[in-house]
Amino acid sequence: TGGTLRWVRDAEGEPVRLAAVRREDAAEYLKLSRQRDGRVRLRTLLATLASLTGLTTALALYVLAPGWLQAVSVTAVLLALGRAGTPADAPVATRAVEVPKAQKLTSDIVLRALGSLGIPAINQAMGKGRDGFTFTAPITRDGPGWRAEGDLPYGVTVTDVIDKRDKLASGLRRPLGCVWPEAVPEEHTGRLVLWVGDQDMSKAKQPAWPLLKAGAVDLFKPVPFGTDQRGRWVELTLMYIAAVIGAIPRMGKTFLLRLLLLIAALDPRAELHTYDLKGTGDLDPVGDRVAHRHRAGDEDDDIEYALADMRALREELRRRAKVIRNLPRDICPESKVTSELASKKSLGLHPIVVGVDECQVWFEHPKHGGELEEICTDLVKRGPATGIVLMLATQRPDAKALPTGISANASARFCLKVMGQLENDMVLGTSAYKRGVRATMFAWADKGVHYFVGEGADARIVRSVFADAVTADRIALRARKLREDAGTLSGHALGEEPETDPGTSFDLLADVLAVVPAAEAKVWNETLAERLAELRPEVYDGWAAEQLTTALKPFGIETVQIGRRVDGKVVNRRGIERAKIAAAVAERDGKRDVG
Repeated sequence: TGGTLRWVRDAEGEPVRLAAVRREDAAEYLKLSRQRDGRVRLRTLLATLASLTGLTTALALYVLAPGWLQAVSVTAVLLALGRAGTPADAPVATRAVEVPKAQKLTSDIVLRALGSLGIPAINQAMGKGRDGFTFTAPITRDGPGWRAEGDLPYGVTVTDVIDKRDKLASGLRRPLGCVWPEAVPEEHTGRLVLWVGDQDMSKAKQPAWPLLKAGAVDLFKPVPFGTDQRGRWVELTLMYIAAVIGAIPRMGKTFLLRLLLLIAALDPRAELHTYDLKGTGDLDPVGDRVAHRHRAGDEDDDIEYALADMRALREELRRRAKVIRNLPRDICPESKVTSELASKKSLGLHPIVVGVDECQVWFEHPKHGGELEEICTDLVKRGPATGIVLMLATQRPDAKALPTGISANASARFCLKVMGQLENDMVLGTSAYKRGVRATMFAWADKGVHYFVGEGADARIVRSVFADAVTADRIALRARKLREDAGTLSGHALGEEPETDPGTSFDLLADVLAVVPAAEAKVWNETLAERLAELRPEVYDGWAAEQLTTALKPFGIETVQIGRRVDGKVVNRRGIERAKIAAAVAERDGKRDVG
């Protein structure tokens, strides 16, 4: 009876009409009202005729029909009513062994779950007979799950609900990995989208990755690297980005970095530089098979190897900038590397992809940390336009592990589970936590699940493709074959060692102290550059005052104005104070007096 009355008064269309009222769309509301009036009139007439016909037929059967016909008629009517009234998910006859099936999401279930969160404004609304949530659209199927959208009570924000995601899952009687409350970026902060999956996101079967068994890549085009909650592919264009990856240990950070490097390896033009500072060999499949430069470990020789490579990359960055600047506008109209330019071997503008796991080891190094930070910051800022991509991963995303110059300029961000707001915002950007983009809500079981910010879209929850060591090695072998066919295999992958760079065997601060006697408190940069060139011509020959200033900056050494009397006139030039050099060396080496 209740269902018939709801059908007669067109109750199923009420949420749509209410949404038109909230939007203050008079034309739409009038159209919907006229549609409802027509439906109600027709359905009332049909219901009345059906009732009269049914009663007349029943009375005639009762008076005129024999007993056996009455019994058959009653049985048929009861079976028909039972069939019509049986819910689709609760048949009269069930299987001997029931397969678990996710419960249909209804408005009552959503309201019950929101009421269980203990948010005062929601409870007050429900206590006064109002709904604690106003649906702006009917609940619908959305991929392998249900989608509900609506407005929270005044003063309640989506972040209030996200903070209580575990309680929300309890109220919905669903596993935590199935429940994903989200904000709607273009709407007010009280507009909630609740997506409830049929299966836990971390356990649901992913579709087969298109690049798993075959295929090559053009890094200038989008490539799938993971799926969202609904099982849809999420794509990433590796070129023109600088990326940071952050997470607590054991959440899949290194696997994600390795996956991105494998994608890069499938473009035979790409030159890979891979650094596993954890030293466990997780990047060896791609590093040993295809990388131009590769190292695993954080010993002194590993750091010096990396430093020499990064210095060479900075020089390569400068060379590329000059090449791009000198290209005709009709060939390079936007002053950046394109796929066509990258394919021209004569220009040397092929993609270069650098992947560093546990990057904090570099930046916290007592001797070379400052210089490595400066080079990486330069690559993050200027590298993307020249075809150089830097990807940094850390399990401790703080100001030391991700210096401000790097974290503020990263254009692609991947944040797996972290423990606090500071770490969250270091990876995902300032105020991400306040906007409801919170990687703190991920559970320990959500391996590989992360927030992804980039590719011109708002923050998205992504489950990256899982490729274990065996799978990674198989893909890397395929990438190596592509390089062998294209003639682009080089460096470490061929067993070649880089030429010894004299720049890695010198200590700039120690050399400055060696050429500036203790009695000389200050010295001009021009004079200092000349003395350094005499000391180590293979390193310092050709250095100008500006280059010396840049080289000293990572150590915290700033130049000062120094006045000297030349031919009876006072001449002011930039220079350094020896005491500051000595203090920097003392702090670095932990000594009290270095002369």
